[in-house]
Amino acid sequence: MSDKVRVRFAPSPTGFFHIGSARTALFNWLYAKHTGGTFVLRIEDTDGERNREEYLNILKNGMRWLGLDWDEGPDVGGDYGPYFQSQRENIYLEFLEILRKKGRAYDKDGAVFFKVSGEKQILHDAVYGDVARIEEKDFPIFRSNGTPVFHFVNVVDDICMKITDVIRGQDHLTNTNKHIELFKAFDAPMPQFAHIPLILKSEGQGKMSKRDRGALIEEYQAKNFLPEAVRNYLCMLGWNPKNDKEIMDIGEIIKLFDFHGIVKSNARFDERKMAHFNTEHLRALPADKFCELAAASMKRDFTGMEEYANKVFALCQPKALNLEAFPSMVDFFFDDSYAFDPVAKEKVFKKGDPIARLVEIREMLKSESNFDGQALHDKICEAAESKGLKLAEYFSPLRLAVSGLAGGPDMVPMLDLLGGGRVSKRIDRALSELS
Repeated sequence: MSDKVRVRFAPSPTGFFHIGSARTALFNWLYAKHTGGTFVLRIEDTDGERNREEYLNILKNGMRWLGLDWDEGPDVGGDYGPYFQSQRENIYLEFLEILRKKGRAYDKDGAVFFKVSGEKQILHDAVYGDVARIEEKDFPIFRSNGTPVFHFVNVVDDICMKITDVIRGQDHLTNTNKHIELFKAFDAPMPQFAHIPLILKSEGQGKMSKRDRGALIEEYQAKNFLPEAVRNYLCMLGWNPKNDKEIMDIGEIIKLFDFHGIVKSNARFDERKMAHFNTEHLRALPADKFCELAAASMKRDFTGMEEYANKVFALCQPKALNLEAFPSMVDFFFDDSYAFDPVAKEKVFKKGDPIARLVEIREMLKSESNFDGQALHDKICEAAESKGLKLAEYFSPLRLAVSGLAGGPDMVPMLDLLGGGRVSKRIDRALSELS
């Protein structure tokens, strides 16, 4: 066995890229990066009826979106290919012949079976410790149609590709006894096994499947989640950095990641928590990167107004929840015909006399020769104090009038960006339409 760590992710292209598969790929990738090892992508495509090229492309695109580049595999090559099981038939037949010569393979009912040793096998798992089992029944390694079975090809490929560490889901723990039997039958070095906890549904019981809400990586790509946020959250599903931190950049995670941090208990998927991770990463982006993503999310042409747009985006970044909802948060900066949000309107009109307050603010603006957001803010504060009113009785109607919303960026810089003329016109419009 090589001293250098070699890990692999071996998916079947039979469906969309699932959260559980992404987490398995991620943990393998992290361990390779942490140890300075090699991350291999191997495609288990022997199921000719279910494998599709489109699923393979979705898988590769999803991995690349998450930043999980592979050192060997499709599109990259390497010294241990082919990296598609469908192209390794001759290799499997050679290894089958080895078992036949040793008397460990025999034909039955058209299939080929592996003859087990009947001995107790001890799995030294890096997460679950020692697990002892006896494989009592011989099991098929080639089907009657001549295609090899998962257990056989999995072990043969790990041997041929010199895989040192097998990191996979806890649901494979019961398979590992068969694999140990095969490794020993081939007199091959045993890799280190590390079985990682399952990901459970956010609601109800059971393992998360491709049919569950929020289970597919493509959904988060479509919703403009940040890949680094999704990746960060997936790291925390079954791994504990032991530093009381959750929001972390990938460099710090790579430095800390090892088998000791992987927990035994199953992880429960929480889409709201992942959304929180996304918000935190979004707000922490460098301003230029955020402005670039914000502009792309808007689907508007900002030619000739790039400086203004970037000021808007920078102002709104600290309040941004996600890129999917960002356009509706800032549209009013670019469009004077925005609608008044009915929920915001109802909330504003529940208290005080918002129309009277807007009339007062409109009069304040008339007395200003050079508009200044802070000066208007100060005048409003003085008026509220003199009348014994709460500041919200002024600022809530004002925000509704100039943006159509109940919340948003800080008031003073928002007013300054809009400018006195637009603020005045918007208050006039609100007085006309909301009275």
